[in-house]
Amino acid sequence: MSGTLPFGLAELQREAAAGRGLPSVERWHPAHCGDIDIRIARDGTWYHLGTPIGRKELVRLFSTILRKDGEDYVLVTPAEKMRITVEDAPFQAVLMDVAGAGRDQVLTFTTNVGDETVAGPDNPIRVETDPVSEAPAPYVHVRSGLEAKISRAVFYSLAELAVRDGDRLGVWSGGRFFAIGRAP
Repeated sequence: MSGTLPFGLAELQREAAAGRGLPSVERWHPAHCGDIDIRIARDGTWYHLGTPIGRKELVRLFSTILRKDGEDYVLVTPAEKMRITVEDAPFQAVLMDVAGAGRDQVLTFTTNVGDETVAGPDNPIRVETDPVSEAPAPYVHVRSGLEAKISRAVFYSLAELAVRDGDRLGVWSGGRFFAIGRAP
């Protein structure tokens, strides 16, 4: 992207640098301004005008103003809202930390943009299975309807923690059992 930030992002960048955390995008309701040529690919790479966004800080900044409105993904500021394209999930869960064991286990996922989410009742893990190939597609909720696709390496680590519950295999986190597959 060029040197200037679109639609008021300079102010948001200053807030983020000041350590104020995530902006309250759910409270912002500006008019829809159209589409912007930003795409998040299946692998989590962010593109602008067909070119990967190389500055991690800029990707992080954009990720903090990302919101899901119905089926649309939008970048939103107090003044503007622009739709972007997301091919699968907007984030990738690239790390997993395990604390405790059994029903007391807590799984904390870190995304490719630095968000941390603890799997539990508010942040469930779900696995979709392709009806033809039966390949699993695992996800974890991050915030406000936004999910991270769990990377293959992290899913393998998750599968190593799986326990049997009837005809299901799954993991415990935050006091809740999440099915990740069928028991053999």
